[in-house]
Amino acid sequence: MSKKFLSIVSILVVLSFLLVACAPAVAPVEAPVAEAPAVEAPAAPAVVAPAGPETPYAELWAGSGHAKVDSEAFRHWDKSDPAEVPAGCVKCHAGQGLAEFLASGKNEAVVKAADDQGITCVSCHNDASLSYTSVVFPSGATVSDLGREAICMTCHQGRESKVSVDKQITDFAVEDMDAVVAPMSKDGKDVNFGFRNVHYAAAAATQYGTLVKGGYEFDGKTYEGKFTHIDGYSTCTDCHNSHSLEVKVEKCAFCHENVKTTEDTKNIRMVSSSKDYDGDGDVTEGIAGEISTLQEKLLAQLGVYAKEKAGVGIAYDAATYPYWFADADGDGKADMKDDKPVAFTAWTANLLKAAYNYQYSIKDAGAFVHNGKYIIELLIDSTEVLGGDVTKFTREDSGHFDGASMAFRDWDGEGEVPYNCSKCHSATGLPEFIKNGGTVAVTGSGSTYQTGNGAHELSSGFTCYTCHDDSKWPALYEVAAVAFPNGKSLGLAVDADGKNVADPNNICLECHQGRQSGVTVASSVRGKDADTADKAVRFQNVHYLSAGATLFGSAAQGMYQYADKEYFGQNMHVPGFTTCTTCHEAHTGEVQVAACKGCHGTDDMTKIRKPGDTVDYDGDGDTAEGYEGEIATLKEKLYAALQEYAKTKLSSGVMYDPAAYPYWYADVDGDGKGDKDADGKNVAIVWSPRLAEAAYNLNYATKEAGVSAHNPFYVMQVLYDTIQDLGGDVAGMTRP
Repeated sequence: MSKKFLSIVSILVVLSFLLVACAPAVAPVEAPVAEAPAVEAPAAPAVVAPAGPETPYAELWAGSGHAKVDSEAFRHWDKSDPAEVPAGCVKCHAGQGLAEFLASGKNEAVVKAADDQGITCVSCHNDASLSYTSVVFPSGATVSDLGREAICMTCHQGRESKVSVDKQITDFAVEDMDAVVAPMSKDGKDVNFGFRNVHYAAAAATQYGTLVKGGYEFDGKTYEGKFTHIDGYSTCTDCHNSHSLEVKVEKCAFCHENVKTTEDTKNIRMVSSSKDYDGDGDVTEGIAGEISTLQEKLLAQLGVYAKEKAGVGIAYDAATYPYWFADADGDGKADMKDDKPVAFTAWTANLLKAAYNYQYSIKDAGAFVHNGKYIIELLIDSTEVLGGDVTKFTREDSGHFDGASMAFRDWDGEGEVPYNCSKCHSATGLPEFIKNGGTVAVTGSGSTYQTGNGAHELSSGFTCYTCHDDSKWPALYEVAAVAFPNGKSLGLAVDADGKNVADPNNICLECHQGRQSGVTVASSVRGKDADTADKAVRFQNVHYLSAGATLFGSAAQGMYQYADKEYFGQNMHVPGFTTCTTCHEAHTGEVQVAACKGCHGTDDMTKIRKPGDTVDYDGDGDTAEGYEGEIATLKEKLYAALQEYAKTKLSSGVMYDPAAYPYWYADVDGDGKGDKDADGKNVAIVWSPRLAEAAYNLNYATKEAGVSAHNPFYVMQVLYDTIQDLGGDVAGMTRP
């Protein structure tokens, strides 16, 4: 040990320096039998505690995995020739190597196996470690602006990623993902298309999800980003004792009342995890249980696929390198030859991807805590790519917590959720808006992810503190009135004087109000001739799920309202069913359909209409259908009228695709496909004010999926008026 390191220890003793340097507790390291000779290892060096009886935390460290110098993790190379820890392993398997890496970013010094003392104090506590805040992952992604957890993440990140798996597939020039890949010649030798082993306890890669791509992510899918949990519970040392590595179970128990031991954490299931991910019908088991079932399903499908595509079964043994073995008789055990297990070699690219994800999920024993939903997505997608039945699985979470959805992942490439989007598309934006009346951009990206030191984090859905005031837990933020896009401030509760007062449901209105209104549409076409095409006129996109604006009707003017017409105001429904959370579950947003049955006689929302209402609003002769059916027909007739208007008044054609932004496309030939120019780009629509107003209303009624419940009469009034304004035939229809 160098004099420099000894002097650092002395300083630690004198100052009782706060040691924080470890990572999530690791599972016992398996002996890779194919790499280590079966001979008796020499006696391991004695565990040497830091010098001095007052060295802080020495006893905790001595009982940790980092101090188990006689374990395979530190003794593996004792009988190697030469008996040295390889350069590619020394960073994490020798304390001297970790200290060197933190100082220089590389490992050049030779560490003799016999001198390996494990991870000691000076491995993590030295001059370099104090400023070490940036970590590069195997995918090449960099996580910077970190705190002391950066040291933990240096080793607990795995050694492979989607990038390395894809590179092997590319290097072998694989075209058919389901065909066994033959060896390739390199430097005169045959190189096999082999399994990529992520290594052990890649906890940091799991936590950061798609931002560092530790798992194999399939093209065309989106995945969870970093699991941030809540403030104070989002770094390695927030949840693990930094010296003993033990989980701080007592901190879990603050919210998870039945958690008393580390084993109990497997039973944790948060309100943000309401789905039956594994399809077994149990939505009360912990996330660990969901993952366990999905692992079983994937392992079974790996066997079926291997037999079908490779002609030989496959078996897995987590404790024996290289983990995957031939299983010709299908008994789930490795075939034996010369008293040795036969390694599986008939890999296809898809088999490699799926097996990699299975191993990834197994080797991070705490994956269900670190980022359970990311692991669930990997397991489901792997089962699917192998042809397994995933129809009973659930991959997408409830909207507020669907961190893999485009609502939260859309900005990963740019690395910033813009300030005008962050209020509703990040975990931190809404509370910031409520407290300060404005928002800032939320920064970070999949290649340079910023966190800590006041920087914001790209969100994987909402957290508890998005709506609950952390300073008054568990109280919600107090919001008396909400500013809507039409310029009015509205709320769901008033006092005796008619003044808005705080109501928990007003928090919902902050985001579920749309981003445009009839007022903004009117302003955009003011002073222009209604039927003259004008390149300055643009389609106004209300955005999604503007339920609050619909609920308030004419008060919020969510839809474009025509002059000299009267419109319904706030839909009061009936007492007890006038707010967001009286009809929707507060966390998942799911409709409480059972509550509807008492009055409407059905819990099928598509069939609900006011008892005794026999008016045929859409003119189709059906007075028994629900309001959803009435509105659906009115939208169809509006779309037809809109297309006819464009054709006859503007000598143009338009088509609408609500699933493909910007939703409206020129379609002169009427073939239902957007017209393209010579360069293959979409031909721009030249709007007239009247056409733009109508398109806005149709899009509004489509993007707000609950219009038939939130304010059906208001929506039917506007649709009727829009058809009429375009010159459409409203004969037989009835305006509410």
